[in-house]
Amino acid sequence: MSPPRPRIVVSQKVAVGVVYVAGIFLSTLDMTIVNIALPSIGRAFDVPSTAVDTVSVSYLVSLAVFVPASGWLGDRFGGKRTLLTAITVFTVASALCGTAGSLGQLVVFRILQGAGGGMLASVGMAMLLRAFPPEERVRASAVLTMANGLAPTMGPVLGGLLVSEVSWRAIFYVNVPIGVAAVAFGALCLRNDPARPTERLDVTGFLLAASGFGLLMFGVSEGPERGWSSAPVIVGLACGAVLLTGLVVVEIRKRAPMMDFRLLRIRLFAAGTAAMTIQSATLLGTLFLITLYLQDVRGMTPLAAGLATFPQSLGVAVGSQLASRLLYRKLGPRRQLMLGAAGTSVAVALMSLLGADTPLWLVVALLVLMGLAVGQVFLGTQSASFATVSDASSGHASTLFNVGRRIGGAFGVAVVTTVLVSASGSGGGDMSGYRAAFLTAAALNVLGLYAATRVSDSDAAPTIPQPRRRRKRTPSDPIGTSNVTR
Repeated sequence: MSPPRPRIVVSQKVAVGVVYVAGIFLSTLDMTIVNIALPSIGRAFDVPSTAVDTVSVSYLVSLAVFVPASGWLGDRFGGKRTLLTAITVFTVASALCGTAGSLGQLVVFRILQGAGGGMLASVGMAMLLRAFPPEERVRASAVLTMANGLAPTMGPVLGGLLVSEVSWRAIFYVNVPIGVAAVAFGALCLRNDPARPTERLDVTGFLLAASGFGLLMFGVSEGPERGWSSAPVIVGLACGAVLLTGLVVVEIRKRAPMMDFRLLRIRLFAAGTAAMTIQSATLLGTLFLITLYLQDVRGMTPLAAGLATFPQSLGVAVGSQLASRLLYRKLGPRRQLMLGAAGTSVAVALMSLLGADTPLWLVVALLVLMGLAVGQVFLGTQSASFATVSDASSGHASTLFNVGRRIGGAFGVAVVTTVLVSASGSGGGDMSGYRAAFLTAAALNVLGLYAATRVSDSDAAPTIPQPRRRRKRTPSDPIGTSNVTR
């Protein structure tokens, strides 16, 4: 008789956190790491720069298409199975991207990558919400915030190194070992959550969401490049808006919708989702602007520009830790979120004062300041938004939250790019366009400040960690026993 196979016992909080953070880091990293390799990809396949941007757009569109269905998939097939399948799809697609022999093949494989990334975002977040009780979500959000803050700025740095020292194909291969490790760890350590009772797939809702979000993302992504008056952009935006309007009308009337927009009637969830959406728009838009400023105005190489922006992610990491350990509890979610949103707007507005000769240390300081503020908003929204959402609705809520975050990021880049092009002079080093774009991003983020004022501390109270209090030892207490109570 063979001995029993040893079992690896890991806390589900740790297991879910590790697998989800790894997955979300990879999918977010791929939104920025590819951009720096586009010129090399164009030369490798002998295609013009106007065609190679489909490598980025196809990924963003695919994300938007598959995120809406992720909540239903998680409930229907179980969180573990869906999450590991999503990471597997993403990892296999990454390896295929590295082997692509033509631009067409690369675009197809990028769509497959987006499918995996879109599925894992909402499913992983729902599993995280179920693994961590409300009072512990601040701790979980601190780790998740670091991943979300690190990935966008690490992309240009890592991409620059790999493209210059190895090959553009390496930017895709780098995902493979991390993805394989995450799947192996999850297969051994994640608990087999049973599938939840759910209705059949809402086919009408899926088709409306997939086509509507896909067309909208296409229009927003291509608008700055092709021009907002170009026929493909106008058609994409108009048809996307019509389809999404129809989606809301149809889904609100259904008993079991794929996207439950009725959850936006929950004030706390709606405010947190709005704040995260706007913060994502401001963050990615500003990072895009500052990277262009460092290269076009200051003449830095892409790698040097990436290294200069990297401290922003360190600011996010420090800010999230400061929020989780002190500010969220001391100030309450409402004031803590308001502080973060206001700080982000101030930091971005100050960037409008930058010039060609501004000391680089000052640029880096402003990026760190923005990171500190962004960390407050990311942690606050991820901790508080779901406090009044039931466990059964967590999958649908995560879907809406992640759709807002993805659309917000693309929208932010599109807005600042349009302002930059419209307001720039003829000179390559002209700063007027940058000033207008930075001020636009700062003004946009004021909407996030308003959303933060709609957060209720009493609604979010279950997520506020309570300090541990020490009572005095009485003569009847045995020596050596703990007198720490809540």
